[in-house]
Amino acid sequence: MLTFNKNYFILTLLIFFTEVLIALFINDTFIRPYIGDVLVVILIYCFIKSFFKFSVNAVALFVLIFSFTVEFLQYINIVDKLGFGNYKIARIVIGTSFSWIDLLCYTIGIMILLIVEKQLQKTSK
Repeated sequence: MLTFNKNYFILTLLIFFTEVLIALFINDTFIRPYIGDVLVVILIYCFIKSFFKFSVNAVALFVLIFSFTVEFLQYINIVDKLGFGNYKIARIVIGTSFSWIDLLCYTIGIMILLIVEKQLQKTSK
């Protein structure tokens, strides 16, 4: 189960740096709020697949459930309840505002990666 996949790790780094660039330099009403959320689930997926040999569907489902959970924790204002409200990094990583649209973006991100993984499996056969 434990493994190292160089391709997923490279993708993880590329998506991470893309997310950082979006956070630092893009302040619009589409790329930052929507594309960033689509990419974050793909980032988490690639990170997990970099080190673990679990099935595509299992990791995709886990990432979707995880991202939904974090979003619902934002709904109950978990950052402040845990006493991290004064820590900017906690507010950025966990988030502070619930959005139904974010749930849709996470779902779209998972759908994209499932389509890509299916296509890659077809080409490798």
